[in-house]
Amino acid sequence: MVENTQTPKVVVVGAGWAGLGATHHLAKQGYDVTLLEASPQAGGLVAGWKTPGGRSVEAGIHGFWYPYQNIFSLVRELRLDPFTPWTRSAQYSPDGLVVESPIFQDLPRLPMPLGTFVYTQFKRLPLSDRLSALPLLYAVIDFDNSEEAWRRYDCITARELFKQYGVSARLYHEAFNPMLLVGLFAPGEQCSAAAALGMLYYFILAHQPDFDVVWCRGTVGDRIFNPWIETIENSGGKVLTNRRVSDLKLDETGKATAVICGDEQFDADAVIFAVGIGGMKKIVAGSSALQNHSEFRNIQNLGGIDVLSTRLWFDRKITIPKPSNACFGFDPTTGWTFFDLNALHDEFKDESGTVIEADFYHANQFLPLDDDEIVDIVHGYLKTCIPDFKSAQICDRSVVRLRQAVTHFFPGSHQFMLPATTSFENVFMSGDWIVNRHGSWSQEKAYVTGLEAANLICDRFQYGKKAQIIPVEPDEDHVQVLRQMNRSVRDIAKSVIPDLWLP
Repeated sequence: MVENTQTPKVVVVGAGWAGLGATHHLAKQGYDVTLLEASPQAGGLVAGWKTPGGRSVEAGIHGFWYPYQNIFSLVRELRLDPFTPWTRSAQYSPDGLVVESPIFQDLPRLPMPLGTFVYTQFKRLPLSDRLSALPLLYAVIDFDNSEEAWRRYDCITARELFKQYGVSARLYHEAFNPMLLVGLFAPGEQCSAAAALGMLYYFILAHQPDFDVVWCRGTVGDRIFNPWIETIENSGGKVLTNRRVSDLKLDETGKATAVICGDEQFDADAVIFAVGIGGMKKIVAGSSALQNHSEFRNIQNLGGIDVLSTRLWFDRKITIPKPSNACFGFDPTTGWTFFDLNALHDEFKDESGTVIEADFYHANQFLPLDDDEIVDIVHGYLKTCIPDFKSAQICDRSVVRLRQAVTHFFPGSHQFMLPATTSFENVFMSGDWIVNRHGSWSQEKAYVTGLEAANLICDRFQYGKKAQIIPVEPDEDHVQVLRQMNRSVRDIAKSVIPDLWLP
């Protein structure tokens, strides 16, 4: 209950999807909530750069997939219209076009996984290789996002998993590994099998339309975050930038009473951390309060993945068949994507030339290069995918290096990732790396965990209504039946042979 009948004070750290989600809900419920962001603007690292030609740029571009129902609900609540129509995508290798994807929701719906299997247009992959994925369906059924399933599969790599289930080398190198390179941002030998199964199921396999995607028609900051912050402030919430958290203040019982930012102190009855792994590791490294708790010290075992974000302005219009494209095979451990911003962003629709966003994941080997070297490499790769780029000249560009920018779900990482509750009774966690059972990934998961943290605050103080979180679409009937049968068999096996090693 609220002590002394005062409005509870909550401090949220980090102004991304998780932090804004928590702050928004708590402000609507009448909490005295303050959101602290270390960067000069909400969204953290995504904005704030200029090209040599003076253009403002946002680093990276983010898709919003069909299962992002909580984010879509938020956008409707805010009365925003930020998204493109559903778009088709393509995949390229150094050999040219490899895969084209339709808009799956426009096609007759087939049971999982037939829609993905039948409607995806593979240009070079023989049917025999595609059929070699069928045994992998057992692992898909077995991985039900439970804690037990994570423990079973998080100890091996995705590459080991695919090999174990007989996936052909060609299917792995031309389909599954490219998905990991742009979905988990690392090659299969560096990805947890559990994370691979969770990501592939959520974005691709669970339901036929899940791979359908829309894009923001401008920067996420301008189209969503800025009006969202205005709504938060109109509800009484405070959003403060350039506030880098250095520690927590604790009382004699070990409960957090304030968040410290250098010389500033923000009193708090509860705290929500909503920052990425890199940011959280920095906070822990400087915080004596957090260092005294083992789960926060163990965060130092986690890591991030380097991202390179480039934007190129060309001197002429080039026809690009699909607005969003994923690429593999150009570098052995790096995936990349390129986007036709003339088709996706309103501000570039009437541009006289072509504007391309090209982002590289697990981009360690590129970051030491100077900008000119990077731009030459990107231009060369684009020429391989779309030959018309050979006759185009670059007239402006941006190159942004984002070190440790996205979560690395490596084998064994799950044991160090935190749940929403911590050993501090009034400190809570949110973000795309937090352990939860909702089943979502990426931006949707970050937003959902922000709402979950806000709900824990409402439970703690018995103050305000809890946020209504839309669950992921239920498994299809045949998947539910198969998963129940699998759980029953596992339970019987454990009762007969308790120490049986079950994969």
